[in-house]
Amino acid sequence: MTTLTITELAAEVGGKQILNGVTLTVKSGEVHAVMGRNGAGKSTLSAVLMGKPGYRVTGGSVTLDGDDVLAMPTWQRARAGLHLVMQYPTEIPGVGVDELLDEALTERGGERRELASRIATEAAKIGLTEALTRRAVNVDFSGGEKKRNETLQLAVLEPKIAVLDELDSGLDARDQPRRLGDHALQPTLRLSAPRLRAHLVEGSHRRQRRPRTRRSRRTRRLRRLHRLILRAFAAR
Repeated sequence: MTTLTITELAAEVGGKQILNGVTLTVKSGEVHAVMGRNGAGKSTLSAVLMGKPGYRVTGGSVTLDGDDVLAMPTWQRARAGLHLVMQYPTEIPGVGVDELLDEALTERGGERRELASRIATEAAKIGLTEALTRRAVNVDFSGGEKKRNETLQLAVLEPKIAVLDELDSGLDARDQPRRLGDHALQPTLRLSAPRLRAHLVEGSHRRQRRPRTRRSRRTRRLRRLHRLILRAFAAR
């Protein structure tokens, strides 16, 4: 049983208080969706959990199975089992996707046997070509390829707690439900959910009636994708 416990967490960025007493407990097998308008602090919470520079914790605590997460540098948090799927994935020139996964598994003491075969199998399930798994991480990747790459890392690394910061950001809204919901994300998340154990899913789409504009249509598509993600996890 893995438990992430956030208690009265407060944090600021650039001298501005963003988080004000956030309390949340995530246990094995649970799915939590953090919703809110833009600027509410969803991405700030993700950044604070992973120890991103520039964010200062002003109060509260975060523990993972009783261990003080806030006392750990970012690499130790990752090795302990926390994993962040970033809203805007970072490019890493000179480091291949397969090399990144190999090194990450080595640091975590994970199983590395037949890693190439595991990567190829997971990549095929989400429509990520094998050639991209040997290219530099996210360099010259499209928006969809970057998010597929993030999903591949989830499946291969098997973290204890996965924090998804707007997994759909940067994708073509017209293709999201079909390409990611029906053919990619659902089978991959179904496969990974028993191993990932717990997930913190973020979304920033407000539920209110709006005129039928292009923007509102896009919002409805994004909501649909979030529902597909949640159903995929809940099915497990």
